[in-house]
Amino acid sequence: MTKSELVYRLNQTFPAMPLRQVEKAIDTIFNEISNALGKGYRVELRGFGAFSVRYRERRMGRNPRTGEKVKVEGKYVPFFKAGKDLREQLNVLRGK
Repeated sequence: MTKSELVYRLNQTFPAMPLRQVEKAIDTIFNEISNALGKGYRVELRGFGAFSVRYRERRMGRNPRTGEKVKVEGKYVPFFKAGKDLREQLNVLRGK
């Protein structure tokens, strides 16, 4: 699902809310999650999951095209851990 599809589906669920307001609400949610992660906070949405930041150490990588070894600098990456309710719902929806 893309962001525009999410906006459309929420607009269908809440027809009284103008499309621009739905889009602004989604942008605000995403921005707040990004800002919190940028400050080092963990963002937990009960029943859905938790977003956090992890540090990947620098390492030696490989250019897949040439096979040449390259240095990959350390960096912070977002991490998502699905909540129990989300995992259970997925298994029900996928028939497992």
